[in-house]
Parts: sequence; C-alpha cells; structure tokens
Amino acid sequence: MTTATTTARQDAHTIALVGLVHATSHFFHLLLPPLFPLFTQTFGLSYAQLGLVVTTFFVVSGVGQMASGFVVDRFGARPVLLTALACFVVAALAASQAQGLAGLQLAAALAGLGNAPFHPADFTILNRRIAPARLPHAFSVHGISGNLGWAAAPVLLLGLTTALGGHWRLAYLCAAALAAAVWLLAWWQRDALDDHHTAQRSAAKAQPQSVAHPLAFLALPGIWLCFSFFFFSTAALAAIQSFGAPALALLYDQPVARMALAVTGYLLGAAGGMVLGGFWAARSAHLERHIAIAMSAAAALLLGVATGWLTPLGALAALTLAGIGSGLAGPSRDLLIRRATPPGATGRVYGLVYSGLDAGFALATPLFGLLLDGGRPGAIFVGSAMLLVLAIVAAQAVGLAGRRAAVA
Repeated sequence: MTTATTTARQDAHTIALVGLVHATSHFFHLLLPPLFPLFTQTFGLSYAQLGLVVTTFFVVSGVGQMASGFVVDRFGARPVLLTALACFVVAALAASQAQGLAGLQLAAALAGLGNAPFHPADFTILNRRIAPARLPHAFSVHGISGNLGWAAAPVLLLGLTTALGGHWRLAYLCAAALAAAVWLLAWWQRDALDDHHTAQRSAAKAQPQSVAHPLAFLALPGIWLCFSFFFFSTAALAAIQSFGAPALALLYDQPVARMALAVTGYLLGAAGGMVLGGFWAARSAHLERHIAIAMSAAAALLLGVATGWLTPLGALAALTLAGIGSGLAGPSRDLLIRRATPPGATGRVYGLVYSGLDAGFALATPLFGLLLDGGRPGAIFVGSAMLLVLAIVAAQAVGLAGRRAAVA
C-alpha cells in the first residue's frame, strides 16, 4: 500500500468521524423544536415563548463558541469534543424530565453548552489533519453531515414519539442513548481526532504558528464580515427550520405534519447541494461568486413559496430546490473563512465566525415566532429571502477585503 493511499484512507476516516459528531451536534440543535406543537398543548406555551427556548440554546452556544475557540487552540480539539458530546447526553436527560418552560430552558442551555465547541474543534481537526487537495470535499462532508443531523431530528423525535404512543419523554431518553453511543465511538476512534497530528507539517514549519497577540485576529475586517455572513444566512435558516412547517400549513391549508416534509426537503436539498458545492469550490477561486449565484436562486424560490400561489407539492419542490441553492454555497463559504484565518488562530477564528450562526438563531427565532403568532406566515419566507440577500452582500465584501489585503 502506497503512502498516498494510506494518507487518503486516514483522511477519509477522520472526515467520516468528524462528520458523524457534527451530525450529532446538529441533531441536538433540534432536540426541542420538532415537538414545539406538542409543547403548546402540554404546557400551554406560545410560539414566541418557545422561540425564547431556542434563543437560550443559541445564546449559550454563541458565547461558549467564542470562548471555546481559545480553549481548543490551547488544549486541543479532541478532549473538548468528547466533553461536548457528554453534554448532549445530559441535555437529553434533562429534556425527558421537563415540566414546563423552565425545564425546557434548562435542556436548551445544556444542549447549547455541548454545541459550543463543535465548529472550532471540527475545523481545527480538519485543517490540521486533512491534505489541502481534499479540504473542499472535507468541508463538503462536514456541511452535509450537519444538514443530515438537522433532517434526522424531526423525523426521529416525532417518529419515536408516535411509535411510543405519544410518550415524548421516552423519545428523549432514546436521544440520550444516541449521544452516548456517538461518544463511545469517538473515544474508541480518538486517534483519528488527534489535532496535534498534521498533514501539512512541512508547510506549517515555514509559517509562524501564532499571531502576535491572541486577540490580534479581531482587527481583521474579513473576520467580522465572515461573522456577518453567518449571522444573516443563519437567521434565514432559523425562520424556515423553526417555523417553516406551521407557516406552510397556514399558507397552503395542510396539516403541519405533512408540511414538515417540505422543511425536511429543504435540509436534505442543502445536503445534496453541498456534495456538488465541494466539487464546484475545488475547481474555482471565485468563491464569493459561487455564493451569490446559489443564494440568489434560493432567495427567489423562497419568495415564490411566500406567495401561497403554489400547490402543496410545488411548495415542497421549491423549498427543496432552495435548499440545494443554499447547500451549493456551503463549501465555498468555509474555504472563504479559511483564507481569512491567520496562522495559529484556527480555533479562535472559527469560534468567533461560527458564533454568528448562534447569534442568527438566537435573535431571529423569537422575532419570526412573533410574526407567526401574528398570523403572517408568508413573512417567514419573505424575511428569510431578504436575509439571504444581506448574506450575499457580506460574502462579496469578504472577497473584496481579501483581495485588498493580498494587494497590500
């Protein structure tokens, strides 16, 4: 077996394992939202109140993500990742015992704490272990796995609740067992998550390994523009992911359970788009152009859904295509961030930039919940489309900032 073949297999092993744990983190993003309609009946909560539960998750995750980037850079990604998976076990157990809003908030906070380190830890492992030629595909798999985790959560949690006769507490015990199983696998295969190993040793020796000051990266405009991109694009996703199903049910006069398939279609479409996006990003340097084309198409489709003029099947198809457009931009987005990252600051940069994801969810979810409570389901999709346009503007600014820095 040649060295190249061995390295390729090692890379594939690491990519698959990081993808699995990333899927688990995204599954726990949706530990609570799929059962929101049930909680409105069981606990008498409004969608705006339940939106605050999501806000709790993402506030804890966002603040923790910025801090965990420093922890990852200091102590390594692997122990942080294993600790995060353990938090998911505890979060699911807490959800199974919730007696009202306070119990749901506790479960959301624990899940947010577990979610916080994933992006700085995942991207530190991938950037240090994976050969540069395979990085676009590694980022593609990473994004796909996250979307698959999102898509699996409503199907599994709602499916288990139905199969168990409406006993949602038992469904959450099953979620705790799932997180425990992933923790055991990650610990068993922990050598593949060793971020102190690097596939680019010779290149690393030729570069400085740290920035002048641990906070020096905060002065780079491109970092904050990347943060803005994540904020806007994630706020758009939050609207669809949290309230897309009930909004579609009102727009198209269909059962919520049926229209939830359209949201699943959006997430699965995004996963498929990321497969193509990995090849697209690997073959061109115009990353921000890719993002503009793909997200513009997605925004146009969302506006079509918002009209309510489509058939229910047409709305499902349009959302799936919008998901593909969103997914196509994913690998280009992650490579754009990598270009803006100074040497030795991977964890800190990804921690800050991906906290824009948490901020987008935290702020957008209660606002869109108020729109839905106010009887404006079309605003869910119009607002999402407008936020995608703002994300496109931010991506173009990232590319411009990078070109100016290269010239300087």
